[in-house]
Amino acid sequence: MFACTNASQGECLEHRLFGTSKLYGAAAMKVKKGDFLFLWNLDSDFLYGVFKAVTDGKLNIIADAWEGRYPYQVRVEPIENIVPLKDAKKLLGKLGVGRSSPMGKNATMTILELYRPAIVPMSKWYEFLTKTEEGRDLRILSEPKSWELFAHMKKTEESVEEIPRLQATTLWDFPKQTYGKTPKGDNKYAGVTPAELIWNLVWRYTEPGDLVVDPMCGSGTTIDVCKEEGRRAICYDIAPPSSRSDIIQNDARKIPLSDGVVDMAFIDSPYGDNIRYNEHPDCIGKISSETEKFYDELEKVIEECHRILKPGKVLGWLIGDQWVKKEFTPVGFLLYGRLTKYFDTVDVICVARRGQSSNTSIWYNRARRFNFYLRGFKYLFIMRKTLPGAKKTEETRIINWTYYERSTRKNRG
Repeated sequence: MFACTNASQGECLEHRLFGTSKLYGAAAMKVKKGDFLFLWNLDSDFLYGVFKAVTDGKLNIIADAWEGRYPYQVRVEPIENIVPLKDAKKLLGKLGVGRSSPMGKNATMTILELYRPAIVPMSKWYEFLTKTEEGRDLRILSEPKSWELFAHMKKTEESVEEIPRLQATTLWDFPKQTYGKTPKGDNKYAGVTPAELIWNLVWRYTEPGDLVVDPMCGSGTTIDVCKEEGRRAICYDIAPPSSRSDIIQNDARKIPLSDGVVDMAFIDSPYGDNIRYNEHPDCIGKISSETEKFYDELEKVIEECHRILKPGKVLGWLIGDQWVKKEFTPVGFLLYGRLTKYFDTVDVICVARRGQSSNTSIWYNRARRFNFYLRGFKYLFIMRKTLPGAKKTEETRIINWTYYERSTRKNRG
């Protein structure tokens, strides 16, 4: 299901091209040649169909289409005449279908049936759809078709491929470790990373085909996300799991890549010696975060990430604080100080902790009784390598803030 407006519809049909922005790019890139597609005009509320994809979803099939605003694209061909259906929003609501999203088989078959010409029997309709040739003239019927005869339709409960949404705030919470139909990483692995966290970084800061590097890959979550989202990934770990031949054994303090070749780096590092990750004697996770040595060793990893990243590209670093035996260590703040020596700050995210062993009623009771706090979040530091020639200025920026009147409701009674 692709969406357009009155302003963009003409270009969709002229180029036989559907496109969308990064907000819905992940859905567009999952389109495969031969899929049935529909175009929803949000202004007229017409649903145009039926179209068929003649390419997979790709980046910038026509780079300057829609002035470059919708680079996630797919080539389409019409099947017979293009028919507009009225009141599309109401129809799609009944079927549980959203804009710029994949549809389940039941919803697709229902919508296809709405477009079936009266002269084509139902038994021949799907065969007709699959045998339609490319290069057909594009003709839109002037009289929109009503679907009211199908007003009895109900929302279909069916399994549709789950596609995450880009997070909009600096508080991220992922109830599940993975998403979609295939596992990403191993949810039994100590300190496993939420797959949607990596998905959000990948879709905000890279494009299909870009190179992502994870120097502390653990059970392979980064590889699995990148593979599904069309990114290249090179991932290392000092003690990779025997089950993952695609993770290269390597110490993150010396990454075997050339300078300036990576489009994004991600690290979910130890934040002390609180977890036994492996038995490798050089594992940074064997060093206490209460010592300066811990941050000195992580700084070597920071230097390597800075070296291999292209200018202007992003490093995401996930880490938590420590509280143990009545002593608090602000691991995140201490690491952040090291990061700012090499990178500019894009933003700081709080990621809710879900899978820790202390997330039980017993530990909640202890925290209240003995007056301490359980670790409720980790930091995600998003840092950018400075572009060549960029200069930091000490001048105060002039910002035209918009101020709103506060309400002055009087107490009544």
